[in-house]
Amino acid sequence: MIERYSERDVSALWEEHNRLKVMLDVELAVCQAWCEQGRIPEEALEDIVANASFTVERVQEIEKKTQHDVVAFVSAVAENIGENGRYLHLGMTSSDILDTASSIMLRDSLDIIIKALDELDEVVSELAKKYKHLPTIGRTHGIHAEPTSLGLKFLNWHSELLRDKGRLEYARKDVSAGKISGAVGTYAMSSPKLEARVCELLGLEPAKVSNQILQRDRHAAVLNALAVMGSTLERMALEIRNLQRTEVREAFEPFGVGQKGSSAMPHKRNPVKCERICGMARLLRGYALTGMENIALWHERDISHSSTERIIWPDAFNIAAFMTRSMTKILKGLVVDEMRVKHNINQTNGLVYSQRVLTFLLDELKLSREDAYAIVQENAMKTASSGVSFLDLLLTDERMKEVNPERLKALFENDFYLRYVDEVFARFFKE
Repeated sequence: MIERYSERDVSALWEEHNRLKVMLDVELAVCQAWCEQGRIPEEALEDIVANASFTVERVQEIEKKTQHDVVAFVSAVAENIGENGRYLHLGMTSSDILDTASSIMLRDSLDIIIKALDELDEVVSELAKKYKHLPTIGRTHGIHAEPTSLGLKFLNWHSELLRDKGRLEYARKDVSAGKISGAVGTYAMSSPKLEARVCELLGLEPAKVSNQILQRDRHAAVLNALAVMGSTLERMALEIRNLQRTEVREAFEPFGVGQKGSSAMPHKRNPVKCERICGMARLLRGYALTGMENIALWHERDISHSSTERIIWPDAFNIAAFMTRSMTKILKGLVVDEMRVKHNINQTNGLVYSQRVLTFLLDELKLSREDAYAIVQENAMKTASSGVSFLDLLLTDERMKEVNPERLKALFENDFYLRYVDEVFARFFKE
C-alpha cells in the first residue's frame, strides 16, 4: 500500500503531496479494517478505494476556511468519493492519522539514512584495510604523541559508524508504531482490534498505550540518533580538516578541476566540504534538543510540538542524508600523501619514542621511575629546543653509559607500535 522510496528520495518523501498521500493510506487502512469488521459495506469500501483522491491545492483552499489541516484533508478526499465519503475518518481523531502517517515517514526516512550509512561505512572499511600498516603519527592535545597506524584511524571510524547504525536501527524499531485509539487513547469510538489490524496493514506495531498522540520520546530518540551520527560525521570531517592544514598536509579532501579556493588567494585549497559537514552537525544537535523539549506536553496533549516537527523532521533527514553522502564522496576522493605521513613521524627528531625509552631504562638499568623519567625528559626538552636528535643526546648522556647503543637504537622504529594492528582488525574483519 505504501510507496517505498530509494535512498536518493528523502526530499520527495517529505514533500507535501506525499505527506498527504501517506495520510490517505492510513485512512484507507482504517476503512478496510472497519469493512472487515462489518462496519463499512464492501461496496462502499470499493467506492472509497476507487475514488479517494485529493490535490494539495484543494486541501489548502479548504484549510484557509477551516483553519484545521486534517479537517481540510478529509473534506477534500470525501468530496471526491461522494456519498460514501461519510465513512472516511470513522472513529478517529486527527492525531490518529497524523501520528500514524508520521511513523511511516520517519521509518522510511531512517531506511534511507541507514542505507546511506552502509555505503559510507563500506568506503571507510576499504580505507582502513588499505592503510592498515601505514605508520602515522598519533596526536593527543594536537601534539605528536606516538606512532600509530593510519588504518587504525579509519577502523576507529568504522567502529563508530557501526554504533551509529545500531542506534538508528533501534530508533527505527521504536518509532514504527501506530495508534488508532481516539481522542484521549481510550478507543471510545474504535477498538484495540481495529488498531491492530490497521497497523498490520501499514507495517507498524500498535502502541501498547497512547493518549491523543504517540509519545514524543520515540521521536526524540530518532533525532538524537541522527544528531549522534551527525557528530560522528563531524568528527571525521574535522580530522580531515586538521590533516589538510598547511603544517600537516597528510590528507586532502577532493579538489575538482576548475575549483577555486579563494577569490583573493589563488594558492588556497580549503577543506570547504568538510567544513560544511561540521556546520550542519550543529543543526542536527539543535533539532535533537527541540525533539527532547517536545516530550513534555500538557495532560493528554497540546500542539506546542506540532509546529516544530513540521520543520525539524524533514530538515533533519535531508541534512543527515546530505552529510552522509557528502562524506562518502569525500572519502572516495580522499588524497593521502604517504610521503608526508612518514615525514611527519620524524618531525620531532625521535621524541615520539620517549615512552619506549623510559620503559627500557626501567627494565635495563633498574632505575626508579622518577630517575628514569628525569633522564628521558631532560634530553627530550633539549631536543625540542635545539633540534638535535633525541637518540644522539641519549647516547652521549653519562647516565646512559651502561646501555648498549645498538639496543637503544632499536627502540627508535615503528613496527613495535603496530604489532597488534592485525589483531585489532580481526575484531571487525575476517581474512
